[in-house]
Amino acid sequence: MKKVAVIGAGTMGNGIAHVFAQTGYAVSLIDISQDSLDKGIATITKNLDRMIKKEKISESDKEATLGNITTFTNTAEGAKGVDLVVEAATENTELKFKIFKELSEVTDDNVILASNTSSISITKIAAQTNRPDKVIGMHFMNPVPIMKLVEVIRGYATSDEVTNLIMDLSKNLGKTPTEVNDYPGFVANRILMPMINEAIISLHEGVAGVEEIDTVMKLGMAHPMGPLQLADFIGLDVCLSILNVMYEGFGNPKYAPCPLLVNMVTAGKLGVKSGEGFYDWSHGTKELVVSDSFK
Repeated sequence: MKKVAVIGAGTMGNGIAHVFAQTGYAVSLIDISQDSLDKGIATITKNLDRMIKKEKISESDKEATLGNITTFTNTAEGAKGVDLVVEAATENTELKFKIFKELSEVTDDNVILASNTSSISITKIAAQTNRPDKVIGMHFMNPVPIMKLVEVIRGYATSDEVTNLIMDLSKNLGKTPTEVNDYPGFVANRILMPMINEAIISLHEGVAGVEEIDTVMKLGMAHPMGPLQLADFIGLDVCLSILNVMYEGFGNPKYAPCPLLVNMVTAGKLGVKSGEGFYDWSHGTKELVVSDSFK
């Protein structure tokens, strides 16, 4: 496996492209927006510069990594001749179905199709293609260049051969792959999202404030950041989407998203990406200020 296509140049997509390119793979980074592609390459460049400052890589390593990435706005062109496609588009079921239907048509039958979805059924995604045995989940963690885990999700029809190949590939990227089965939320988000949701419920019910809830979890449970700050980083819209997938998939009210989360997303308060969530991010991330909504 030498050539990989990554669909989506956003936070996860550019991080995945970065890791593959730095490991020596030829990467086609695909997005319908040239502006998104430009921003994605700028982010990769900035992250590589940060690694140079920390003396983790050299200037020549940076140039080689960037040289391994080619950008495309056309999926068929970008996916031509690749061995693997990793889809990292927005966490939207219909969008992913559409992408995989197209990938099934424009790639050779032997190409493995992977999704970075954090909650949507791999089996359902695979059903949109002509090769369900070659469809698998590769759920990277954010920030991709730093975080070691890759959740490798087997769909109902995913073959042993493809699973083993992706497990080995993940190790080659310097990651630690963990194989899980195809249930809503998989493992990471099945455990994480109810915790975040419960933190939001605690805030909504007046049990404690934003900083107090996060402090309890950081100092009492040794979490690197509190659940409300983490939700802001993930994106409150993404958290809501994942909770809805699990709520619909399991039919269990324990996964029902808190009304406060629903209202915040409706109001456009999505966390870091919008400049405001539980914290005010409009002036950067060095000093966390609780959003005026919660004072």
